[in-house]
Amino acid sequence: MSNHSDKEKSDGRKYFEEYKSKHNIRAQEYLSNPKKLQVLYEKANKKARKRKAPLEKVWDKLILLFELVRDWKNGSYKKIPKSSIIMIIIGLIYFVSPVDAIVDTIPILGLIDDVSVVGFILKHIDKDINDYKEWKSSTSK
Repeated sequence: MSNHSDKEKSDGRKYFEEYKSKHNIRAQEYLSNPKKLQVLYEKANKKARKRKAPLEKVWDKLILLFELVRDWKNGSYKKIPKSSIIMIIIGLIYFVSPVDAIVDTIPILGLIDDVSVVGFILKHIDKDINDYKEWKSSTSK
């Protein structure tokens, strides 16, 4: 059973890496266009709030990602590597896309791949997320 799970993780990682390479230019466009990034942020935030139950496992960190993008976009937080912000943007593009590995119109199943992608991103930028979290708590005091 463990091998099956490892294979699924490997397949998910491979799928996301392919998706990332295809959408890197698109993410760069969002990076350089604050209005476009704002629309992406709003779509992702709306989708997440609408479908909170299936996202419960990653909810707090997902909201933290949204806040990080918002703070990066408005210029209040820039202490994140460009590669990490691009990875987050690619994840948001994936998250709002209704057609991805599992079509979002399939109840609950449609969000499984979204949760996997968010988890993958969080794992890869964990240090950046923790740095942001520390910054956020120190500025809110």
